[in-house]
Amino acid sequence: MEFLIIGGDAAGMSAASRAKRSDPSLSVTVLEKSQDVSYSACNMPYNIADPKRSMDDLVVRKADVFRDKLGIDLRFGHRAVRIDTGERTVAGLANGSQAFQLPYDRLLIATGASPVVPELPGFDLPGVMALKSLTDGRKVKAYLRSHEVKTAVIIGMGYVALEMCEAFHARKIGVAMVKPGPALLPWLARDLAACVEQELNAHDIRLHLGSEVHCIERSGDRLAVIGEGLSLKADLVMVAVGVRPNSELADEARIELGPSASIAVDQQMRTSEPGIYAGGDCADAFHVVSGQRTWIPLALRANRSGWAVADHICGRSVALPGVAGTAAFKVFDMQVAKTGFNSPEAAEAGFDPESVTIKSHSRSHLYTGGSEIRVHMVVDKHSGRLLGVQMVGRESAAHRINAAVVALHAHMTVAEFVQCDLAYAPPFGGVWDPLLIAANQLSKKL
Repeated sequence: MEFLIIGGDAAGMSAASRAKRSDPSLSVTVLEKSQDVSYSACNMPYNIADPKRSMDDLVVRKADVFRDKLGIDLRFGHRAVRIDTGERTVAGLANGSQAFQLPYDRLLIATGASPVVPELPGFDLPGVMALKSLTDGRKVKAYLRSHEVKTAVIIGMGYVALEMCEAFHARKIGVAMVKPGPALLPWLARDLAACVEQELNAHDIRLHLGSEVHCIERSGDRLAVIGEGLSLKADLVMVAVGVRPNSELADEARIELGPSASIAVDQQMRTSEPGIYAGGDCADAFHVVSGQRTWIPLALRANRSGWAVADHICGRSVALPGVAGTAAFKVFDMQVAKTGFNSPEAAEAGFDPESVTIKSHSRSHLYTGGSEIRVHMVVDKHSGRLLGVQMVGRESAAHRINAAVVALHAHMTVAEFVQCDLAYAPPFGGVWDPLLIAANQLSKKL
């Protein structure tokens, strides 16, 4: 069997490795347009924060391991440009000019996602950068080495933007952040978002909320970010306004698309075209709370989907239940974590949400240290089912959220969650965990 994979990052290489281990006789070919595979993209902001580290430190497994130890035909510089579903072939260009065409019996589209760069004047100027691939990371570090960067403007205030804000600050670069919307982290409960904003203000990060960027201009040796009542000078501009799925190949092959133009797949990662799978950031998923299709591009799902495709191709019964939209990140000393729906998302999914926000402590009040932790919890009024949880705090928020994640996967009610036997010891929390306090308060509203 010819198993052909387009894309050599998390989903693609996970599928290739697992398939080859499961069935060494399988012919596995991976087409990767860049010169990198199997790297930790999530670590790039922290790598950039340290000028002594090489970006290549983030390579998890080198190409020779896949080729020599596993027998995978890994081809760098190979860009797929067309899928012929009738002939079952993929055509493309190698190294930019050499045409190729390869047959497949099973095909995995693992083309990932690309950063959104607004089509506005000046966004193609030198010194204006995005961060998604290892190549992007190398460019940022090279620019910081070769230029005297004292100030940076970050367009956007999402996960990557906030992580890069901290990375620049660590390198003693002044940071201003800009976004058109009026709220920082609009998906986060307002009391919790206020904690994040205070943390940014405490580190002298200048926030320009509600500021639409019109263009970027060259201003002498520097750049200027221009908008309505806005003119920010910078030595570097980072564009971090989100990503979009690389689904063009699938769309041109008339494969069905899902939310946000991601590739629609079933629980076996099969697309609408027989013999073709999709996984990773280019593919959609089912939300475990609503059962509806969603697009939430995160690393765990990408790796897990690659394994699922390999298992299915090798004859194992597999079905991925879906995602809860779990995420965690830090902003300086503040941890932010979420899973499931907030109230507007819950209402849009057809639930009748009720919510509560509580303040608690990360450790027992009688134990030294610790700090405030805030929990926002959402439940369905009619069924009592837990729908989502958000947490912020300087300690343990990122790991505490996992209890709520398991509850969402189990479709637990808030009454059931209140009875969970969560761990207790003074160094780690009070007898009543902050999650249980929130659940107790919420149960009184039902």
